[in-house]
Amino acid sequence: MDQGNDAAMPGTAADARRVILFDFDGVIVRHQTLELFFRERLKGLGRWRLLLALPWLPVVPFIIRSNAGTRILGRVFLRVVTFGRTEKNFQRVVAAFGRAYARRPGVFVRDGVAAMRRHIEAGDRVIIVTGNVPALVEAILDEVNLRGPELIASQVRGGPFGVHFTRQNVDGMKVKAVERAGVARPFAMAYGDSTSDLAMLKAADAAKLVNPSARTLKKMRKPLGGKLEILGWY
Repeated sequence: MDQGNDAAMPGTAADARRVILFDFDGVIVRHQTLELFFRERLKGLGRWRLLLALPWLPVVPFIIRSNAGTRILGRVFLRVVTFGRTEKNFQRVVAAFGRAYARRPGVFVRDGVAAMRRHIEAGDRVIIVTGNVPALVEAILDEVNLRGPELIASQVRGGPFGVHFTRQNVDGMKVKAVERAGVARPFAMAYGDSTSDLAMLKAADAAKLVNPSARTLKKMRKPLGGKLEILGWY
């Protein structure tokens, strides 16, 4: 899988292919996989790490339903689960988790995988744009030999207090990250499942909203207008 960071991605020069953007969690796989990883690391012998998050626990119920709150909690719990660990250890452990996750039955959104494959076979330029971390996404896709899409994801770095995000690829940062990678507009189509994908869906000519909740649909319908299509995927 080609991974896009700050440098221009392969094929950007005079590339006439349609650009198709996909979110990952909730569109290609059914779960928020980085959150599942956090939960896994906080079980059993890892429960002591919850002590590191104690100052945040009282506010979790108040911020967890907002995009900004989710970003903050993602930063906090990445630090919590990697405290005392190196970046190399994190990459190894999260990749192992991703491979194990991909082997579970029913974790992939079959319609999402099929749509992505159709776009690839049609010659479109397919890019997964996600707030997840590269090692986890790549491990999941590689485990089932799902090749072809490029990847633009969040970036992390190790430090004295664990691993931290250097760039959290969510909300409006998704579109900026795509442009920073040298991918020029127009974006023909974008697939997302949450309000975190709103900016990406707005930037595309056609917006595909996957299995939205009533609350999500209410927030997305007006800003996306007539280009919005609701998809009930399984």
